[in-house]
Amino acid sequence: MSHEKLLDRARDELFSHVHRCGVLQAEEDDQRHWMDETIDYIGERYPDLSDADLKNLHEIGIRFCKPAIAHGATTAKSGEEVVEDVAVS
Repeated sequence: MSHEKLLDRARDELFSHVHRCGVLQAEEDDQRHWMDETIDYIGERYPDLSDADLKNLHEIGIRFCKPAIAHGATTAKSGEEVVEDVAVS
């Protein structure tokens, strides 16, 4: 398997773990601890990945846990009205 395919597979597995484990709702410190342990696990599963690859996956994972738009949460500044979008079919 090519290095790129291996890296893609490891990234996809990481994202799958993030979704299944509920780490998106965790505190930042807990997210970092969880990500450290998960990247160690990914490194064991994919021993052909370099330390740089694993560091990159860690950074991607942390960014994924902190998107520009919160996962499923409606946020507003204090005093602003919160309006949720509702799809009408």
